[in-house]
Amino acid sequence: MFPIPHQSKNTQNTTQQERTSNMMKVVIVAILALATTLVLAYDPSPLQDFCVAINNTDSAVFVNGQFCKDPATVVANDFFFSGLNIPGNTAANKLGSSVNLVSVNNFPGLNTLGISLARIDFAPYGLNPPHTHPRGTELLVVIEGTLLVGFVTSNPNKLFTKVLNKGDVFVFPIGLIHFQFNIGETNALAFSGLSSQNPGLITIANAVFGSTPPINPDVLIKAFQLDKSVVDYLQKQF
Repeated sequence: MFPIPHQSKNTQNTTQQERTSNMMKVVIVAILALATTLVLAYDPSPLQDFCVAINNTDSAVFVNGQFCKDPATVVANDFFFSGLNIPGNTAANKLGSSVNLVSVNNFPGLNTLGISLARIDFAPYGLNPPHTHPRGTELLVVIEGTLLVGFVTSNPNKLFTKVLNKGDVFVFPIGLIHFQFNIGETNALAFSGLSSQNPGLITIANAVFGSTPPINPDVLIKAFQLDKSVVDYLQKQF
């Protein structure tokens, strides 16, 4: 019989370290594989405010987004839109601004592409009031004029603001409250690209004071620390 070689304590420690190292590698690979699986399994982003499930197949069908046209019937005009050369009517509202949004709702070729576009016209001292796009980041470029722009973060509500001139670009992260204000004495023009075919729009003042049905005044009185007469006045404005 051949004698079994005796392993030194150093050799045993080295072997144990190698086993531990190999085990750690296996664990890391497993975690990475699980993380990759979770990423691939993530639900698609909603393209509308809500889509309530229904089991009745005889009911009208709605989808998250739009139905697709038969590719055999698609033509070049499906990918074409005109009219953004026409200035908006800034006198149509008290704020002195006009937004012409090109989204999947009026430009079907945008369906599934994840983008939309808007032309924003401002009268002197016109305002595009504080609002959010729940489904899209906005990238704004100033074509004419001078704009004061900004957005507010989630709590603790830090304001990032900047004065933009012709050719300047500013980005508003998805879902955050933001605004654009023409601080010049002449008309201003900007274009915005948005990272959704249907970015959505929530104008803060309209949503809070002009919802249908209206929010209970007691809620607004408490939330904004205002007198009832002030809340009543604001709700009548919207």
